[in-house]
Amino acid sequence: MNMRAIVRFVTIGAALLGCATSAAQAENVLSRKRLSAALAMEAVNEAVAACKRNGYAVTAIIVDMDGVRQAVLRGDDAPVHTLDSAYAKAYSAASLGPVRKDYSTKAIFERISKNPSTTASLGNLPNITFTPGGITILVGTEPIAGIGVGGAPGGNFDDECAEAAIKKISDRLK
Repeated sequence: MNMRAIVRFVTIGAALLGCATSAAQAENVLSRKRLSAALAMEAVNEAVAACKRNGYAVTAIIVDMDGVRQAVLRGDDAPVHTLDSAYAKAYSAASLGPVRKDYSTKAIFERISKNPSTTASLGNLPNITFTPGGITILVGTEPIAGIGVGGAPGGNFDDECAEAAIKKISDRLK
C-alpha cells in the first residue's frame, strides 16, 4: 500500500469513527420539545379569561413533561387553593395522560368511574388528581406539556377553560 492510500484509509477510518461516536453521543443525550414562554403564558391567560367570561375565578398552570411549572396565572379573586388544584391537574395530565393514553384528567375520571380498580393505587401518589380540568398538550401525537385549571364550581367547567386555552394556541403547536 502506498503512502497516499494509507492516508486515505486513515482519513476514512477517522471519519467513520467520528460518525459512530456522534451517533452514540446523540443516543445518550435526549432533547424534548417544550412550549415557548410566550405561548405558555398566552394559554394560561386564555384559560383564566375563558373562565372569567363565565363568572369563575380560577388559576391556570402549564407544566412541562417533568412536572415543572412553566406558566402560572392566578385570576382576579381566585382563592389560594386554586394554585394547588390547577397544579395537580396539570401535573396529572402531563404524567399520567401519555402513559394511560387518556389525555385529560376528565378522561381518567371517566375511566375510574367505570372501573375504579384500574387506577386505585395512583391516587396515593403526590400531586395526582382525577378531577377534570387537566389536559395533556400535544404536538401531533407527542405530549409536550400539561395545562391545569382550578377554581370553577366543578371540574367540567375547569376542563372547558383548559380546552379554550388549547384551542387558542393549537395553530401554533407544530
